[in-house]
Order: sequence, then C-alpha cells, then structure tokens
Amino acid sequence: MLANANLICCNFSTFPSLPLKNPTFRTSLQTQNLKPRISHSKTTSKVSIFSGTHNGKTSIFTIQKGPLQICQSTLNSQKPEDPVLNESASLESELGKSENGADGGSWTTSVLLFVLWGALLYYVFNLAPDQTPSQDMYFLKKLLNLKGDDGFRMNEVLVSVWYLMGLWPLVYSMLLLPTGRSSKSKVPVWPFLILSFFGGAYALLPYFVLWRPPPPPVHESELTKWPLNFLESKLTAWISLAAGLGIVIYAGLANGADWKEYYQYFNGSKFIHVMSLDFTLLSAFAPFWVYNDMTSRKWFDKGSWLLFVSLVPLIGPALYLVLRPSLSTEANSLSPTDPK
Repeated sequence: MLANANLICCNFSTFPSLPLKNPTFRTSLQTQNLKPRISHSKTTSKVSIFSGTHNGKTSIFTIQKGPLQICQSTLNSQKPEDPVLNESASLESELGKSENGADGGSWTTSVLLFVLWGALLYYVFNLAPDQTPSQDMYFLKKLLNLKGDDGFRMNEVLVSVWYLMGLWPLVYSMLLLPTGRSSKSKVPVWPFLILSFFGGAYALLPYFVLWRPPPPPVHESELTKWPLNFLESKLTAWISLAAGLGIVIYAGLANGADWKEYYQYFNGSKFIHVMSLDFTLLSAFAPFWVYNDMTSRKWFDKGSWLLFVSLVPLIGPALYLVLRPSLSTEANSLSPTDPK
C-alpha cells in the first residue's frame, strides 16, 4: 500500500483532464508516477468523472456507462495513524498469523503421525503376539503359491484379507497420484507407494509425515503418460471396485468357524496380527485422502456424500474412484479448495 495514496480502483490516464480547482494538487498528480494495481479496460465509452474534497482528502470517482465500472481514488497526505492504513496493516498481520498458524498445525500433525509410526513399529517388533512363527511361514508360502497342494484348507477369511491387502496399494496410488503429491517438501510419493505393496500403511506413514500440500500443477500432457493414464482410467477404477466386492462377498460367505479361527490366529500369529492392523490403518486413513482428492478436483459440493461411503473399508474409496470426475478439466488448477 502506498504511503501517500490509497488506491481502490482507478484509471489514472484520465487525470490530466480532471477539473481540479487546486493547481498545486494537479501538478503533483501529473508528476507522480502512479501505477494502478488493477488492470483497467481499454474500451472507449462515455465516462463521467466527479471530484470533491472532504476533510482534507480529494476523492475522484469515475463511472463508465455500458458495462458497469466504478473507479474511486482517494489521494492525500495520509498520516501513519490513518484508520484505513491501520485497518490494512491489521488485515495483513492477521493473514500472516493465520498462515503461520496453519504451518504450525501441519507440523503438529506431522509430529503426531511420526510418533504414531514409531509406536506402531515398536509394537510390531516387540509387543505383537508371536506364538506360531513356523505356522506363519507356512501360511505365507501358501498365500504366495510357493507351496503345492498338500491337502491343507486355508482359512477363507485369511485369504480374503490377504487379497484385499493387495488391492489397497492400487487404491492409494489412485488417490495420491497426482492430487496427493507434495509441492512444499519436494518429497516424491512414488517410492512410498511402491514400498506400500510390501509394507502397507507402515510404508506410507513416513510420506504422510513429510507431505506438504498443495500438489504441484498437472499439465494435460501428463495425463496421457504412464502412470497417470493408468491410474486415472475408469477401467482401472471399475476393476478395483469389482475385485474388492468379489473378495468381500467371498469373506462374507465364510462360515462362522472360519471367523472364529481367524480371531484365534489374530491373537497368536504375528503375521496375521500385523496384517490385520495394517488393514485397519489403511481403512482409517483412506477417507482423508478421498477428501483431499475430492477438493482438489473441485467436486466437494456434488460428491461430499461419498465421504461417508469412504468409511467402508476399500469398497467406499473404490466406489469414489469410479464416480469422481476426470482430472483433465482441472489439469492446470490442481489445488485443494475450501468446501464452503
């Protein structure tokens, strides 16, 4: 803000022809190098100009006929204690405080997530039940098809959770690329997504700690290249949803004995215990990333109801991926917006 001029909006090219009664003031106006902050229209039309003096302040009003355009300029030798200047300084101060507060809030969240990650790792390696290590290795080989058919029937609930864990990294990849990328911390998301195929939420949490929005802008050409052309595809979203529904139905059809057996495995097997916690963590964080992607695509007004659906593990986020709008229309303005 200028010390000697409070500019609201004005086309200063009209000043030489203003009928000012004070020659000294007019001369000072012509000699000042004033540049308007708001670009003005160059169209020619009828313009009415009014000027007046009130309390030692000269005000100039320009009203253009046709498309409504009202310009106002108040020029005077305002003192530092001028209420307008004080109000502006107060507003800038409040904006600075809010930015600093948001920055502090993000660091607080990062610290809490880091503490959570550390506590989880400590629990996994030191406190999680580990009564059947040899059985865990046998289950892992069976699930990876490294062991042939030996007549042992695998628990259907365990098999379902295992395959759902294979779908979660794909769902998170579609949520985090590109709207979950970090622009301020310059930390790439793709290494964490690759590691999540092996470590699940335990591999994603460090990225959540380092994440600093907003995401960098996305150009139209990026959407036609790997991996965005695959992750933005509706076919990929439909396959994820269909596969998730099929696995959930398979688990739901399991008999009560399988569910009881799975609960027993959870209490004694480190492998199944840690995998179950991983599934819970991925389900808990998914609604936030659905919200982040939704606001980045400026779709909150129409898709806010899907936030409640996203609470359903995997099926909810997968349904959102099917229904969300294409990113091509928002390729050059990819930043979360206020849902209001």
